Amino acid sequence: MEERLTNGAEDNLRLLEDPNSGVDIGFTQGGVARFPEADRVVMLASLYYEPMWVFYRAADTLEYLNQFRGHRISVGSEGSGTRSFTDAVFALNELTNSNVTLVPLNYGAALRSLQAGEIDAAIMVDGPDSEAIKTALRDPNLKLLSFGHADAYHRRLPYIVKLTLPAGVFDLGRNIPADEVALIGTKAMLAARDGLHPALVNLLLDAAKEIHGKQGFFEEAGEFPGIGQVDLRVSTDADRHKRFGPSFFYHYLPFWMATLVEQAIVVLLPLAAVLFPLFTYLPQFLRWRARSRVYRWYGELALLERDVATRQGAPPTAQWLADLDRIERAVTRIYTPAEFASEAYTLRQHVDFVRQAVLARSGEKTHAIKS
Repeated sequence: MEERLTNGAEDNLRLLEDPNSGVDIGFTQGGVARFPEADRVVMLASLYYEPMWVFYRAADTLEYLNQFRGHRISVGSEGSGTRSFTDAVFALNELTNSNVTLVPLNYGAALRSLQAGEIDAAIMVDGPDSEAIKTALRDPNLKLLSFGHADAYHRRLPYIVKLTLPAGVFDLGRNIPADEVALIGTKAMLAARDGLHPALVNLLLDAAKEIHGKQGFFEEAGEFPGIGQVDLRVSTDADRHKRFGPSFFYHYLPFWMATLVEQAIVVLLPLAAVLFPLFTYLPQFLRWRARSRVYRWYGELALLERDVATRQGAPPTAQWLADLDRIERAVTRIYTPAEFASEAYTLRQHVDFVRQAVLARSGEKTHAIKS
């Protein structure tokens, strides 16, 4: 199954990029995406490591890929994930059609050709459970390249990772491999067309965790599925699911109902974030609004009262009384809720108090004239 997925990685991605293909979900691997064509595709999760295995026949042990100049090498068929990954790695090592012979063979045919001496090396990009890889590792006439400069590949191409194959991990009894091997590889990904329904994303990630969450030759238990970016953009729904886990609604409600509830929450939570402060401060605003209609006249009344108390010479009694009548009429016309009615009444009492002060000043003037 893994070999079929790897060999179809580039074709799968092309189908996801095509809006008319009818394909919404597929498997691909790092290094296959080409932008901006892949902008409409997102990664739901990385699933497992796909190392690059380079088997060769040689009396001497090779350390670097560029030592294969002048050799015949099986590199996978056109359009396969193996070929796409190999082309990128070859370019870093300045291996081209002019200095190596590229032979497009599937893994089984490549292994048979290598054992028969028809080619000098076979490259496979696949998981360690591949039958072709297990057979090649147990063949005493074949060697597995331990990549020199393995750390450098990630610095040049971020989707490449360094992997370590421990000595004896395949077969402790036969000590296979005999020594620790440094490999390079990439990650297989579950990808989807951007806009896939969040409920489907949740189901796919739950299934991926059940299938790919175990420990392997290269990965720790729980390392996959992962959401660290390989090359495709990471789905926001997948990122949310990975960080916060599946919604508990799916444990207690039918699938369709849980989906509706989750969508409603997505819509209502931002709305609540806007409305909560509004409802919190609205009563305070209304109280301020009601009081401000009354308080604005207090300022004018205070100025008039100060004028009455400090005016020297003949007081303008008629003007003061006219201003007081105008203030009182304005206050009478103000609509105030019942809880603020007392403040309006208090203002009117203050108007009467100032009126009495005005009349008192007028009485003082009349008394002064008579005297």
